Amino acid sequence: MGSRGRLMLVSSVALLAGCTTTASDGSAAPTATTATATASTPTACAARVETGSLPDWADAGFSGDARVPHVFGGKGDIVAVLFAHPLRQVREDGSNNKILWVARAATTSPDPVAPATLVITARLDGTDTQVIREVPGGPGPSIIDLPQAGCWRLDLSWSGHTDTMDLVYAE
Repeated sequence: MGSRGRLMLVSSVALLAGCTTTASDGSAAPTATTATATASTPTACAARVETGSLPDWADAGFSGDARVPHVFGGKGDIVAVLFAHPLRQVREDGSNNKILWVARAATTSPDPVAPATLVITARLDGTDTQVIREVPGGPGPSIIDLPQAGCWRLDLSWSGHTDTMDLVYAE
């Protein structure tokens, strides 16, 4: 079982509406622009919002035992710290969908010719809807708005690294 599956089984988590507790083998979903489903693609929304402490590698800038909603990438190489929880397709209160992307320090050097920009290819689960968002300079603070409510499957790419995650946007 991959690290994602272990995380799902042993962690105390808060679930968003529409998500299930289906375990995954930890395989990465298809990347880049392919929209073809494969056997390794999870069949149910796997968005898992954690509310415990951030891991040591992701807590720079936070004080004490900071407990903020966050979602780990499938490989555990990146975490999305959610300053707006739940994420919403429309935010009528004037707030925004602020996400701080924190990448785990790589054990190998990043690809020196790969762009540092964090590229997010988001697909709305069960549809052909796909959008691309970019965070210039790589993982860091961002406002990520998506056009519809639902479970979004994200392929994340930065500095020669990749990971995946599911995020739910409410109406």
